[in-house]
Amino acid sequence: MLKSRVIPFLLLHKGALYKTINFKSHKYIGDPINAVRIFNEMCVDELVLLDIDATTCQSEINYDLLSKISRECRMPFCYGGGVKNISQINKLISLGIEKVSISSAAFYDKNLITSGVKDVGSQSIVVVLDIKKVGILNKKYKVFINNGTICTNLDPLEFALELIKLGVGEIIINNIDYDGTCNGYDFEIIDMIYKYVPIPITILGGAKSYEELAIANQKYKIIGLGAGSLFVYQGKYKAVLINYPDKAEKSRILD
Repeated sequence: MLKSRVIPFLLLHKGALYKTINFKSHKYIGDPINAVRIFNEMCVDELVLLDIDATTCQSEINYDLLSKISRECRMPFCYGGGVKNISQINKLISLGIEKVSISSAAFYDKNLITSGVKDVGSQSIVVVLDIKKVGILNKKYKVFINNGTICTNLDPLEFALELIKLGVGEIIINNIDYDGTCNGYDFEIIDMIYKYVPIPITILGGAKSYEELAIANQKYKIIGLGAGSLFVYQGKYKAVLINYPDKAEKSRILD
């Protein structure tokens, strides 16, 4: 029987792990390989690593670091950041990375998605939709690209349905205004999208507790439960401490 996945999201910045708030206020967390080793011991469902420099700085993907991380990783591994051509997708998959996440390039080049699906399969092509509400009186959700710096004016649901037609295997909905706040998920946007999207969805942005993961699981039944701060901070003073639900906690979340 399929169950929801509990997924840590790690942000790569200048070759190290950082955490952000609203895509800003970068705080150093630690070494990515050490983090992966800890998550290995915690039997994590899946791990997502997003390089937040690769697109905005137009830098090349750090294949050397990703190769080392992939060799250490004992759980399904998804990478995103700076992916803009099919050669990069194929090289990432060749390193043992199971999924490749695309964000900005999904807006600029639809052929990249269809080519990726053809070469590595839809199950390995993921698109991240960074979204937030814009407007003055009648605020509406819009899709942003380039690490949240450019508004595309695209409606998230309409864009998601277009991506599904192109063969995308999974969509991550990431609310920029909720990023790193630990104030709770934005269930409003998920309610608007979930019932219309027949492929796996992962939600991200604002997760505040294991209890909220359980609420989201009960609400949507099968969904990716993504979080960043929840799995790298501990306590009200946000001491850096990598954590993840143990077997009993995870059972309570997913039952």
